Amino acid sequence: MKLSRIETFHVPPRWLFVRVESHDGAVGWGEASLEGHAEAVDGAFESFRDRFIGHDARRIEDIWQVAYRGGFYRGGPVLMSALAGLEQALWDMKGRAFGMPAWEMLGGQVREKIRAYAWIGGDRPSEIAAAARARREQGFSAVKMNATAELDFLGTPKILADVVERIRAAQAEGLDVGLDFHGRVHKPMAKQLAKLLDPLGLLFIEEPLLMENPEGLAQIGRMIATPIALGERLYSRWDFKLFLERGAVDIIQPDLSHAGGLLECRKIAAMAEAYDVAVAPHCPLGPLALATCLQLAACTPNVVIQEMSLGIHYNVEHDLLSFVRNPDVLTPADGFLPIPTGPGLGVEIDEAAVREANRERHRWRNPVWRHPDGSLAEW
Repeated sequence: MKLSRIETFHVPPRWLFVRVESHDGAVGWGEASLEGHAEAVDGAFESFRDRFIGHDARRIEDIWQVAYRGGFYRGGPVLMSALAGLEQALWDMKGRAFGMPAWEMLGGQVREKIRAYAWIGGDRPSEIAAAARARREQGFSAVKMNATAELDFLGTPKILADVVERIRAAQAEGLDVGLDFHGRVHKPMAKQLAKLLDPLGLLFIEEPLLMENPEGLAQIGRMIATPIALGERLYSRWDFKLFLERGAVDIIQPDLSHAGGLLECRKIAAMAEAYDVAVAPHCPLGPLALATCLQLAACTPNVVIQEMSLGIHYNVEHDLLSFVRNPDVLTPADGFLPIPTGPGLGVEIDEAAVREANRERHRWRNPVWRHPDGSLAEW
């Protein structure tokens, strides 16, 4: 299985798909999406083509090591997202060639399904309640929502009370709730909010502070019983090592399209298991990213729940399943996503639709928000 072609596709709304092909016609698909930076990730594939065309595609670990270590400069979101997409596609191709799911090649199945959650938004409790009901009707038993609007260092009692009211509106619909601070709350406010939320029985609070502040995250963790989740902005096992060693995290959230791919995230999960830390992969992306997450869930004991971005609202008017021929494998039921049993990543991509979508290459960019005083707010 010598690699003969590596292609990339800019797929709306903000995804970057990867297609690999071997000299004997075997094909695999992966996803290297890095929201707002598709062009930068695409550029990294130029060096991958120079290095790996003609390489034995079955030697996935060797390809990963060469891509990561062979260029001297390592890590970061761009390189690791490109490497993740390539690596996913290699697992997909190898699995299809051997007629087995990727999870079968990574140790075999530990579960048949995984609990799933989706994001909801809204400013008022009535909007949150309506969004929660809609997610329940889609087959979810858990949701995630933002903690606050764009805050600065200090908040007010009303802001804190409004957060609690919105959470209770979602919980009243019979759903479990995780709360995402999104790193937009500074430590003085995060401490107040985390303490206030502790009695509400949340699944987790996510990124109460940015990753640049591991000592602050550990400090908040010592104040509360609610699990702290983080990791979507960490890109390798070496990035996660610091947070595990400091006891600053209870649930890690590696993104399998940002953190080096399927096997690297399996290694990250194994590290976390040694610290009794759970895994809930980050995935607000496309179908190949989600399918890869399900391969990880299938063979990894400490995966506890899976994020997914079902629906056109979240995906800027493009449905997660638009380019998938077998959407049932990525559709939740009774709060769970099934583990795909097909070969490779288990999803069948509509190649003609992908090639057509790539003709108008998207230029999606992250929105920018500002505080009332005009200063830049975290996304």
